[in-house]
Amino acid sequence: QVQLVESGGGLVQPGGSLRLSCAASGFTFISYYMSWFRQAPGKGPEWVSTINNGGEATTYADFVQGRFIVSRDNAKNTLYLQMNSLKPEDTARYSCARVVGYNDADRRFEYDYRGQGTQVTVSS
Repeated sequence: QVQLVESGGGLVQPGGSLRLSCAASGFTFISYYMSWFRQAPGKGPEWVSTINNGGEATTYADFVQGRFIVSRDNAKNTLYLQMNSLKPEDTARYSCARVVGYNDADRRFEYDYRGQGTQVTVSS
């Protein structure tokens, strides 16, 4: 069965860095675009970034402002999110999701599986 397992979260001071990983199994990883989401307490899920299946094309939410880098290692079936210059407002649970389509009307990717997530807390 499809499994997405995130790791790498933790407590970091403002300005610090973290590298999140998403280990995928149960499907042909290289065949799918993948995305990162985050959800802060009391808020809905927020899209962070998407990477195409080959890893050559990436897109980010405006709030990233050049601080995050999404990448993937298809040989290891793993998705990454390098997060730099972290801010307290980046505090959230970060999860990865498998892309299965794109809705032209809503201009949004569509997903079928999402992992449980890993907690990132940015605080001094």
